[in-house]
Amino acid sequence: MSGENILLVEDEENLVEALRFSLTREGYQVMVASDGEQGLLKARQESPDLVLLDIILPKMDGVEVCRLLRQETQVPILMLTAKGEEIDRVVGLEVGADDYVTKPFSMRELIARIHSLLRRARIPAARTETSDRLTVGDLTIDQASHVVTLAGEELEIRPREFELLTLLAANKGRAFTREQILERVWGHDYVGDARTVDVHVRWLRQKLYRGPAVGPRIITIRGVGYRLDG
Repeated sequence: MSGENILLVEDEENLVEALRFSLTREGYQVMVASDGEQGLLKARQESPDLVLLDIILPKMDGVEVCRLLRQETQVPILMLTAKGEEIDRVVGLEVGADDYVTKPFSMRELIARIHSLLRRARIPAARTETSDRLTVGDLTIDQASHVVTLAGEELEIRPREFELLTLLAANKGRAFTREQILERVWGHDYVGDARTVDVHVRWLRQKLYRGPAVGPRIITIRGVGYRLDG
């Protein structure tokens, strides 16, 4: 029995009861919020181990709840999206969701996703076997302090962005596929969408951008993946 706490933010009563039953049977402690505002409040007060978050909610939608939570915590967030609403999935990833499942979903798949996210949360993100300080041009990554500076300016970097940037910087000029990045940074048991790599790369590019020909660049290798050039 895991005993870990899951906050379920969902307003469909029948789904709430089904999820509560299944998650409790798996050994999880389940807290429930029926709207976005209550979900945000409970997440802040109770510090759950994982948030299971519907997108369509009363008072505040799940995307906004996710965006606000991600500014404050790295708690795993698994979003529930409507069938066929790809834009919901993409936006969810962009604001910091770790994974999503599409309604209607199988309970077995959902439980597998939850197990995977919680396993990853217990294990520190992958570190590259290299020195504590990496330098690519005027970009410096201090792995010991988790500080990234560009031309002497400290950048605000999220944990997964940091691990991704560290991987690329430690292997400057080497191209990685999305699948290789997911395995090295997110873990071999990650079962989410590979597009989460694209989202994190886009965030990093925005933070590294100092002009079209200035500073390190993350290059897209068509049909392959990404590499960092100095």
